Amino acid sequence: MSAIRVYGIKNCDTMKKAMNWLSDNGIAYEFIDYKKAGVAEAGLPDWNARAGWEKLLNTRGLMWKKLSDEERANVDEAKALKLMAQYPALIKRPVLDTGSQLLVGFTPENYAEKLK
Repeated sequence: MSAIRVYGIKNCDTMKKAMNWLSDNGIAYEFIDYKKAGVAEAGLPDWNARAGWEKLLNTRGLMWKKLSDEERANVDEAKALKLMAQYPALIKRPVLDTGSQLLVGFTPENYAEKLK
């Protein structure tokens, strides 16, 4: 397996759970803070092609609730990608890229199935 890259935001509880799971299972990874590194916008076209914008867009988080009604209305692929590029906190976390597969979000069961 090639180097695993984990994209997200350092202070996110879900990120911490995912990184703890990876460490506890002896899986090496590189963490990339997509807010600081500015990679969210550059990575979005690839992530969208591999996972779909519906899976990437976090509509349950605080950032989504902070958007105006107009911003949240009639979201399609183009609008979702624009919003996620503008507000990286709207991207569901973590985004884990193994090179061959892209995992969005974290559950111990999914990581165990896909990464063992």
